[in-house]
Amino acid sequence: MNSRSRPTTPRAPSPRQLRVGEALRHALIEVLQRGEMRDPALREAQVTVTEVRVSPDLRAATAYVVPFAGGEPEALVAALNRAAPFLRGRVARAVELRLAPTLDFAFDRSFDAASRIERLLQDPAVARDLVAGEPVGDDDGT
Repeated sequence: MNSRSRPTTPRAPSPRQLRVGEALRHALIEVLQRGEMRDPALREAQVTVTEVRVSPDLRAATAYVVPFAGGEPEALVAALNRAAPFLRGRVARAVELRLAPTLDFAFDRSFDAASRIERLLQDPAVARDLVAGEPVGDDDGT
């Protein structure tokens, strides 16, 4: 099998991608906290930037956000994507990179998944199984 026919698997981000992503996250938080936004949907918005994932070439970044106080995530993400060029300019001044990455915003669903898992773990049947300590799977260890 040659290298071209090898299936592609997602690679873990490089240390540089992680560093740049974290720097972008901090810069975005700072810009959003200053309240310089013209869009009324963003002027009063309280948002948490939970993670920024950067492409391997550092030209594109996806910022995962969660609204505070139960705001509308779809409206928030749409407003942030409208303001992405403005935010890109502000972030470019704060983070020294050869090229400022394009920004895309997405709702962070990891908190929903964590809540779902927590609810499942609180289910009496699941709790009973966890306390019993029985191994999961068939008798043959699978």
